[in-house]
Amino acid sequence: MIRRRRLVVGLIAVLAVALIVVVSMIVVRALSGGDPKAVAAGSSGTPTPTPTSTPLTPAQQLLKTAADPGAACAVSFSGEGITQAPMLQTEGVLYTGLPIPERAGAVFAGWYPSPEQAQTQTQTDRVNGSQLTACTDHERTLYAAWTTPEQNVATAAKIPILMYHQFTTKPEGEDNWLRNNYVYIEDFRAQMDYVASQKFYLPTWDELNAFIDGKLFLPQHSLIITDDDADPTWLSLAVPVVTERKLLTTSFVITKDRQAPSPSPFVLQRSHTDSMHTAGANGKGQMVNLSADEIAADLDRSAQILGAKEVVAYPYGHYNATSEEGVAKAGFLLARTIDFGYVKIGTNKFALPVVRINYGDTVDGLKNNIG
Repeated sequence: MIRRRRLVVGLIAVLAVALIVVVSMIVVRALSGGDPKAVAAGSSGTPTPTPTSTPLTPAQQLLKTAADPGAACAVSFSGEGITQAPMLQTEGVLYTGLPIPERAGAVFAGWYPSPEQAQTQTQTDRVNGSQLTACTDHERTLYAAWTTPEQNVATAAKIPILMYHQFTTKPEGEDNWLRNNYVYIEDFRAQMDYVASQKFYLPTWDELNAFIDGKLFLPQHSLIITDDDADPTWLSLAVPVVTERKLLTTSFVITKDRQAPSPSPFVLQRSHTDSMHTAGANGKGQMVNLSADEIAADLDRSAQILGAKEVVAYPYGHYNATSEEGVAKAGFLLARTIDFGYVKIGTNKFALPVVRINYGDTVDGLKNNIG
C-alpha cells in the first residue's frame, strides 16, 4: 500500500510540472503574438526591439500630396538666406513660379543645379521657367546665387523683347497692306538658329518684373521672344521652329477669337485683350477709348480664359494713362507696347518697349539689334 501511494504521488507531481510548463509556454506565445522566435528570445530573457520608421523629409511629404505621382517632382531650394519650402513641379513641363528670394544687401542672381555652379554663375547653367522640369527619383535641389546691388547696376543689362506678327513661305513676301508684318519663315528660322546657338538667357515675365525693380540680376545676354495675334501662320509655320529649338516664346492671344490651349510646351499664351483689338470711332484702339474699369473687366475675362495674369500687349500699341490704370486694376504686372527700345532697371512696367521684326529683316539685322 505504501509503495503504491508513493507511485501515485510521483505521477501527480510529474503531471503538475508538465502542466505548469505547458501553461507557461501558452502565456509566453500569447504575449509575443504567436512568434516562435519571440518565445525563444523571451525564454533567454532578451526582448526583441521594436523597429522605428525614418521620418519623411519635407520633399517626400510634398510628393505624397501630388495628384500625379508619376510625373511629380519636388524641388527644394538651398543657399545663403534661403527659407523657401519645397514646391511641386511636373516633369517634362516648364518650371512654373520658381521663387525669386530677397536678401538684405544682395540681389538674387538665379537658381543653379549645384553650389559650385551657383558660385561661378555661368549663364548657361542657370535654371528658370524657360526649361522643362527634370528630376532624379522625383526630387531635385536648386541652389541660389547672389550678386551685389552695385554689380547689378554696373552690368547695365538692356533686355530686348522681339515682336513678330505673321509669317510667309514666299521669299518675295506678301502683297497686301500688312506686307511688312509677314516675316519670311526662312529668315525667322535663321534668327531662331542664331538665338539658340548663342545660348541667350530667356527670362520669364516674373523675372523681368523683378529685374525692373532691381531685385533680380539678368545677364546682358538675355532675350524675350513674342508674337502678336496668334495668327494661323504663327501656329503652322513659326511654332514648330521655336519648339524644335526649345526656345521660350510668348504668344499674345485675342481671347474672343482663340480659347485653345497652347500649341507647344515652349509657348506661353498671354493676353492681347479679350475684345479690345478693335478701333473706336477715332480710329484708335479701345485701350485708349474705354474707361479704366472697362479695360480691367476685359482683361479679367482674358486672364480667366488663359489662366494667367502677368503681361498684356496693347492692341495696335495704343495706350495712355487710362490704359495703364486699367491694366493695374486688373492685377497685371506688365504691359508691352510697340515702341522701340530695351527694358532696363527702372523701365515703366506698363510701357515695355520692343524690337519689332519686319519683312526683309535678316539674321544680320537681328544681330545688330540684340548683339
